[in-house]
Amino acid sequence: MSWFRRDPPNTINAWGHKFVLTDEHLTLEQMNPAKHTWDYLGEKALNRLNEISPPPPRTVQKKSEGNEPFPDDEKQPKPDVKPKRDLYALLRDHAAEDEVLQQLWQQVNTVPEWVDWEQIARGQDIFYRYGGPVLTGLAYQSLLGGLGAARVTEVLSRTGGFAVDVARNRLFETTQYLLQCTRSLSDIQPGGEGWAATIRVRLLHATVRNRIMKLAETRPEYFDTEKLGVPINDMDCVGTIVSFSSALIYISLPRQGIYLRPQEIEDYTALWRYIAYVIGCPTDGLLETKEQSKRILDSIMQHEIAPTRTSQILANNVIRSLQDKPPGYASADFLIAGARWLNGNQLCDALALPRPSVYYTALMAGQCIFFGFWCYTNRMNKSTDQKKLVVLRDIFWKIIVKGGLKGEETDFDFKYVPEYSIMTEMGGVEEVKLSKSEIEIASLKWLVMGVGVVAVVGFVVTKVGLLGVRMATWGVKSAWSLL
Repeated sequence: MSWFRRDPPNTINAWGHKFVLTDEHLTLEQMNPAKHTWDYLGEKALNRLNEISPPPPRTVQKKSEGNEPFPDDEKQPKPDVKPKRDLYALLRDHAAEDEVLQQLWQQVNTVPEWVDWEQIARGQDIFYRYGGPVLTGLAYQSLLGGLGAARVTEVLSRTGGFAVDVARNRLFETTQYLLQCTRSLSDIQPGGEGWAATIRVRLLHATVRNRIMKLAETRPEYFDTEKLGVPINDMDCVGTIVSFSSALIYISLPRQGIYLRPQEIEDYTALWRYIAYVIGCPTDGLLETKEQSKRILDSIMQHEIAPTRTSQILANNVIRSLQDKPPGYASADFLIAGARWLNGNQLCDALALPRPSVYYTALMAGQCIFFGFWCYTNRMNKSTDQKKLVVLRDIFWKIIVKGGLKGEETDFDFKYVPEYSIMTEMGGVEEVKLSKSEIEIASLKWLVMGVGVVAVVGFVVTKVGLLGVRMATWGVKSAWSLL
């Protein structure tokens, strides 16, 4: 039985993620150079755009609790109003006027030969075919578990975007981006909404990188590039793409009992390879195939996940920002149970997440039973599957954008501005009242149903087995009597 199966030689267990180490996996030494390279074209284009349309005067974000401003911050003007600037629109409108802008515009508008639009469309469908477990995996494992990557959290903490009062909105903005990239094929093709959003995110990355590097020029201790690498470097971008693709395929979904078909893995990997291309992330030799993407995931889990105090702060802030909030109104205990179910106790202990009771862990089992039943039964019927894809596209948009963001779509402008005085701190630790949310009640119902089904099946199997034994015994006696 699999319980007693031994792991093959060279098996690595990285935070509960097991894989067989091969010569094709990247070593830490091989990964390090990519931490000091970045999207040069995107950065050069940003500098040109800043010359054409200078960024508006900065505003100072609300300081995290316990942080005092540096003297230099106090001397600078702090206007209350910051007009928005759409970098994508500026790029589009001025691409013909500048060589650098034209180079970036041509790059993002050029569709690589390896792109198969039918495959990309199938990859988009996967997001909705397994919608519930996909969103659960992205929230609990890709995002929250990904906060164990110490270098990445150092950048996130300096933006203030993961303080308790803004983290929930930040998560909805990220989800909006994912929906924009998957709503329809035309949305991710050149000129589409998701395609434009990808370019906006690319230029936002360049803006954050420039800001942190500028602050580090005068105060090197603010961000140690020798130790941490350049902010939002090539390896960070590769890791982000992998967290939305391979981590979902090989960790998040299987831990919820969902296994994609081989063609689905190919299609979903191809979708994220194209998004990586548009966003300025290196793909050659790294994200070209599902095998390469899986090996990058393995290497990142082995070498990059090393939670720090900053990781603990951000992870706990994410939980507190979501607890008892719509759309699920899930309690902190249920959210933490989900985080532990998808990331394992070892990583969650390192992230300083409390251990939930057996009850809440059982509720997660009930949720997985529901997801498994819903996903597998729907995908067996093509007609039902197609109807589900249409319905969920609409439902997810209403929940995330019209509900979570109150109808105000983000244009990924530079609103989480790094400052010397901004370092995200742990949110308040108020007492959490237990609540019976819809999602918890539904999970409990499915847990009871699952246990009931197992009990009935077990009873029937036992009865059939006993009947078989009796019939066999009767047959042996009959045969013996004839001798």
